[in-house]
Amino acid sequence: RENSSENLLSSANRLLLHEGRLMLAESTRLLDVYLFLFDDFLLITKIKRNKKKYGGSDTSSIPVCPSLTPELQSFIREGGFCTVLDQPIPLDRLRLKNVEPV
Repeated sequence: RENSSENLLSSANRLLLHEGRLMLAESTRLLDVYLFLFDDFLLITKIKRNKKKYGGSDTSSIPVCPSLTPELQSFIREGGFCTVLDQPIPLDRLRLKNVEPV
C-alpha cells in the first residue's frame, strides 16, 4: 500500500545488512529483483526500467542516496526504479535452504 510504504524504511533503529540483485524463479518465468536485507526483515523489490527518454537531459546530475551500492545508484541514474513486490518478510519467519543451480 502506498500510504504505509513511505514509513517502511524510516525507522532509525533499522539497519541495512546487505542488498543486491537476484533472479527469482516465479512459476514459469524468471524475475529480475533487488533484495534489501535489514536486521528485522527481507524486502523484495521488482526492478523496473523507465522506457521514456528524457530528451537528452543529463541524468548523471540526479541526486542518489550515497549509501546505495554503485550498481543501484547507476541503475537509478539511468531512469530505473524498484517497486515493492510483496510485503516484507520478517526474519523470524524466514526459512532458507540451499538449492541446486538451474
